[in-house]
Amino acid sequence: MLEKAIEIAVEAHRGQIDKAGKIYILHPIRVMLRGRNETEQIVGILHDVVEDTPVTLDMLRKEGFSEEILDALSCVTKNEGEDYGDFINRVITNPLATRIKLYDLEDNMNRDRIPYPTEHDEARFAKYEKYHKVVAAKVKELDKQNL
Repeated sequence: MLEKAIEIAVEAHRGQIDKAGKIYILHPIRVMLRGRNETEQIVGILHDVVEDTPVTLDMLRKEGFSEEILDALSCVTKNEGEDYGDFINRVITNPLATRIKLYDLEDNMNRDRIPYPTEHDEARFAKYEKYHKVVAAKVKELDKQNL
């Protein structure tokens, strides 16, 4: 299923560029590579497809992805108009989504990706740093519970 997930993500993100001007798929690949097992890797590579591309959860369900993966993807998908704090609170209800969001935030917070950050970039970094603390604390709690 990982190979299928990679193929879907590559096709879905084809032509997208990130805030640093690089091809977008590199971000989901970096998130995927942080995964500790195949399930985390699948959610990592697919974590932005539902939010940022025409791919839907139903399409992924028809491709054979498990409900565990689909539930995590639903949690890491920010809904249009959803407050970011409310989104993070929804993410941390799902242990798998929580870990993927941690990997996602840490990649997004990597200042080396944007050599000349704008004021807007700095504001985004500050937002990510604020919510990273919440997500990292939840992951630490999950680690204590061996989840």
